[in-house]
Amino acid sequence: MSVVQLLLSFFESTGISALTWPNVLMVGIGGLLIYLGIAKEYEPLLLVPIGFGAILVNMPLAGLMEADGLLHYFYFGIKAGIFPPLIFLGVGAMTDFGPLLSKPQTFLLGAAAQFGIFGTLLGARALGFPFNEAASIAIIGGADGPTAIYLTARLADHLLGPIAVAAYSYMALVPIIQPPIIRLLTTKKERVIVMSEIKPVSQRVKILFPILTTIASALLVPASTPLIGMLMLGNLFREAGVVERLSKTAQNELINIVTIFLGVAVGSKMSAEEFLNIKTLMIIVLGLAAFSIGTTAGVLLGKLMCILTGGKVNPMIGAAGVSAVPMAARVVQKVGQKENPSNFLLMNAMGPNVAGVIGSAVAAGVLLAMAG
Repeated sequence: MSVVQLLLSFFESTGISALTWPNVLMVGIGGLLIYLGIAKEYEPLLLVPIGFGAILVNMPLAGLMEADGLLHYFYFGIKAGIFPPLIFLGVGAMTDFGPLLSKPQTFLLGAAAQFGIFGTLLGARALGFPFNEAASIAIIGGADGPTAIYLTARLADHLLGPIAVAAYSYMALVPIIQPPIIRLLTTKKERVIVMSEIKPVSQRVKILFPILTTIASALLVPASTPLIGMLMLGNLFREAGVVERLSKTAQNELINIVTIFLGVAVGSKMSAEEFLNIKTLMIIVLGLAAFSIGTTAGVLLGKLMCILTGGKVNPMIGAAGVSAVPMAARVVQKVGQKENPSNFLLMNAMGPNVAGVIGSAVAAGVLLAMAG
């Protein structure tokens, strides 16, 4: 074989020979996600591994998603429903349900924010999406990345890439998306309302809450049990007071390891063939609609509660009913302090915020049940 033939044979074995412009574009999108994660600090713990996973899966001839490929095994953790519940285990260990238990009426605000999910479900169906795809798109409205991944992997895994990117992008953009909606729907008088302080809750109540919540959700919406069960187990570790090692492991080492696997696995579903189509654009638009509707529903119910309580509830805390913990609660705090520097709404907003986590998981279970 001549030198020229050897060189040609080598060239044909390289990824360069099979590189296409869609691959190049997707590598650029992966790079953009990494940039947003690092330079803008938009959900960096997930956008960085997702972006890198997108780069890896668009390398021609690497075979990373083949049956024996590295990313194929990474994705197994999502497909088998392992990674999202483990993320919830860590989230539960990091979450204080005290504000919600102190003011249980704020659970309604977390429930109201889920209207974004079911409203978008109807819209997506009207646009011609089959139920499994419409449900996967609608769950973006819960502003809960692991829940969106969990549901989509079961109902429409071919849409996992765009749905996960949309979900985490809108979670990262909470400080940009929510304030205009809050200001549009509330008056100056409502935004300056000072709420009463959160009262301490006994350890006994905090221990009983995750146990009873798991039993109730498992009986009412069985399909939500993996997510709710792991969320509440993590919270039980936190509140029990005798398993600090387990609580710290769930909060740190475990959730960090799973986040790496989850992010890269999501990126592996961002191949040019699966990502570059008209559905991706529609998903991004519908995801924004879902998130906006959820925020709107929460604020409107907050306004109703404000009226019914004689002005004791600041309607803005309803915006925290979406599941972006604790970012949505911080947005409410920031907007409130712009109107009244002495007003501290963070802890009151954390009630509907953590309720939103539970609500989005339950909504996912309902959608799974409806899908059969």
